[in-house]
Amino acid sequence: MALLSSLSLSKHLLMLVLLMEENEVHCKNSQPCDLSSHDYMSLTSLNLHGSLSFNETLRASKDFGGFRVRKPGAVVEPGSVQDIVDVIKVGLSSVSGLTVAARGNGHCTNGQAQAHRGVVLEMRGIKGIEVSLSRDNPYVEAGAGELWIDVLKATLKLGFAPVSWTDYLSLSIGGTLSQAGISGQAFRHGPQISTVLQMEIVTGKGEVITCSHTEEEDLFYGALGGLGQFGIITKARIAIQPAPQRTRWIRAIYEEFEEFKGDQEMLISMPSSSHHVFDYIEGFVACIGDDPIDGWDTIPPNTMITHHTYDHHHAAWNSSSSSTVRYCLELAINYNTADSTHDIDKKMKAMVGSLRFSGGVVYSVDVSYLDFLSRVSYSEARARAIGTWDAPHPWLNILVPVSRIADFDRTIFKETVRLGVGGPILVYPLNSNK
Repeated sequence: MALLSSLSLSKHLLMLVLLMEENEVHCKNSQPCDLSSHDYMSLTSLNLHGSLSFNETLRASKDFGGFRVRKPGAVVEPGSVQDIVDVIKVGLSSVSGLTVAARGNGHCTNGQAQAHRGVVLEMRGIKGIEVSLSRDNPYVEAGAGELWIDVLKATLKLGFAPVSWTDYLSLSIGGTLSQAGISGQAFRHGPQISTVLQMEIVTGKGEVITCSHTEEEDLFYGALGGLGQFGIITKARIAIQPAPQRTRWIRAIYEEFEEFKGDQEMLISMPSSSHHVFDYIEGFVACIGDDPIDGWDTIPPNTMITHHTYDHHHAAWNSSSSSTVRYCLELAINYNTADSTHDIDKKMKAMVGSLRFSGGVVYSVDVSYLDFLSRVSYSEARARAIGTWDAPHPWLNILVPVSRIADFDRTIFKETVRLGVGGPILVYPLNSNK
């Protein structure tokens, strides 16, 4: 088992980074002077279905991370796959080393989709969602510029959905498949890249290739999670299954990391045939306090109005522990409207009965499956309201083996909280065989 930790540092630490990068950010050259005359002429000669701009480059020079700003020489919004091919071929013919980068919805955090003085392909125009409900192999095929939230809504209309998600759904298909796509379902189904059946890719030579597990498989496996280094994903075929209608969303608090980690490890190790397997397992680190960025006031979130008390031997809220660090285990049970709430209560009680959370209190709420998967959009609205959504996000994802995660907690989690470095610290338990 590995635990994927996602760390966020505060904007205060970012000031030094911004000052050091100032010379790079404030490029004195104006467009189109950032391009060689050869590259400029090659781009302007293209007969694009989409658009080309040398001036409207601000959006493409930034990303969600907010601390790397690299101004491209040009931005192309392709209206077709052929547009992407043509731009790639301009890059191939360039004598100045023109770089080309694909950008989805701009949620990279370290400039991965930027192309300083190169060409950024804004992939939003590569659209299209088609659902096939074949008996043996149902799938959804989506253009790389589509957002996961729109794919979810399109498939739910037919009672189906993909099985592996990210926490935040306003991300592009091409973007997450070029990374991995990890959330609380990954322990069971693998990351999003594990659910892809087929892709269409434009290679670095400008070739359009369809690849799968059995066709052009080297390209297929290279491009999945390949950070765009093996080609630009333009379309993906993703496996879907009948979708649940409702979700019991559950949170429990732990004082001790070993108990939190041990329960996560135990839960993801259960065979899929077990009746006690949750559909979603995740967690996060929180600091007791009033600062909303530390996450304590979200346990439970405002929507979690139901709580269940079980016979555990100590209370988290009357703890003698001097530590302000707590660990929240987040779980979900999916079900359908035909299932009675009483049956779900019984199932939940049986499933959490062996867990070692503090205080004997579990918070839960029943929501629609769509609302559960869209949960971060509500946090987004809250963050926008208090002004933190547009702050720098120097986020980092790290795969940590279970043999080292206790050391990681002691030296990183607790120290990060002690130093007052705010922001979410997420802990995803993963099975390495997925």
